[in-house]
Amino acid sequence: MNKKIITPLVMGIMLLGILLWMIPPSIFAPRPTREPTTTSPALSPTTTEEVPSVDTYKKLIPLQIMKNTILMAIAFKGFRDEEYLQPKKIFEQAGFSVNTTSTKMGMAEGTYGTTVVIDTDINKVDPSDYLALVFSGGEGMAKELDNPLFQKLAQNFARAGKPVGAICIAPALLAKAGLLQGKKATVWSSPLYKESIKILKDNGAIYEDRPVVRDGNIIT
Repeated sequence: MNKKIITPLVMGIMLLGILLWMIPPSIFAPRPTREPTTTSPALSPTTTEEVPSVDTYKKLIPLQIMKNTILMAIAFKGFRDEEYLQPKKIFEQAGFSVNTTSTKMGMAEGTYGTTVVIDTDINKVDPSDYLALVFSGGEGMAKELDNPLFQKLAQNFARAGKPVGAICIAPALLAKAGLLQGKKATVWSSPLYKESIKILKDNGAIYEDRPVVRDGNIIT
């Protein structure tokens, strides 16, 4: 039951991440006339792709599992702010709790100044305590693709049969962790940067140029 519910929810989050990546970074830059905040302004979709509403998810979620927890993994330095804040907000509005982990404890910092308290020790994570795992992307995550702590985390969740989602550049981490062998997947790239696609293909993934791709419990 849980997998049937969380998978479409995570797929919606992945699509939202693609839409957010298209929005100019200046939207998330601190404004000099305001106090710093850890929440992002309301965002409007920039394509015709439709992201399911939170109300839609609520109708799919039985009351008895509304307290399940989703684990989000972010780079300790330089995670993409909106790729953490917006999915977290949607998960919580849909009735889920969210824990946050990284490669160390303390106060993580996003590319545009968001600060996040890391509340979960990555070395003590038990996949059985969570409904799913979602990696946010960003420049910081691009530097952590070979980090054994993140790779082991992804492997443990996949081994436990839990949905594993990866936004932006993070699917390259899943590829290097051996989770995309023979699986369909997508990843962020640009006209000047195709290395992420190469990483997927070199590690056995079947790359698809689509906003969101699901193959079993892996959602990119």
